[in-house]
Amino acid sequence: MNPEDLQKLVTLKMPFGKHQGVLIADLPGNYLNWFAREGFPKGEIGRLLALMQEIDHNGLKPLLDPLRGPSRGPSR
Repeated sequence: MNPEDLQKLVTLKMPFGKHQGVLIADLPGNYLNWFAREGFPKGEIGRLLALMQEIDHNGLKPLLDPLRGPSRGPSR
């Protein structure tokens, strides 16, 4: 993991699926856990989803709050 990956979590949107258009950092935990069970996609998006699943699973979502723009509030 590198710092650029953390920034991507709060800026890139899910490009497909049920939650298309949602920031990766805002994806629900059950969706991330589904990928963990079924398999993450190949490439960068899969790597970022796996990272976000680990962050969510370990209760570390608030660590992403400082990386969000001023118009975004803290994560739920």
